[in-house]
Amino acid sequence: MGLGARRMVLTIWGLAAAVGAVPVAAQAQVSAEQRMAASKNCLSCHGVQRKIVGPAFKDIASKYADHPEAATRLADKIRNGGGGVWGPIPMPANPKVNEAEARQLADWVLTLKPGG
Repeated sequence: MGLGARRMVLTIWGLAAAVGAVPVAAQAQVSAEQRMAASKNCLSCHGVQRKIVGPAFKDIASKYADHPEAATRLADKIRNGGGGVWGPIPMPANPKVNEAEARQLADWVLTLKPGG
């Protein structure tokens, strides 16, 4: 194998390794809280940056970040549901989320305030 062929093989292997590493790197940037939000079906209705059925998490953070009881109130909404705050579609209760998980999710959502 000539020098040019060796370089091409090394380049191809290098590109293959780099492409294979992308999903691992991308997964590392997803927080434990975001993975929990996905596993508890929060992301079925809420996007981090955009509204789906419910408001975007960043919009929730913007609205409530300066409220002293925001995390407690959001944790309660996560577990027990609610309605009328963001429009006519109510948020259903989520009994699969325990109190500690609800608080962790609420604290995480509040960190998503733009510029925060």
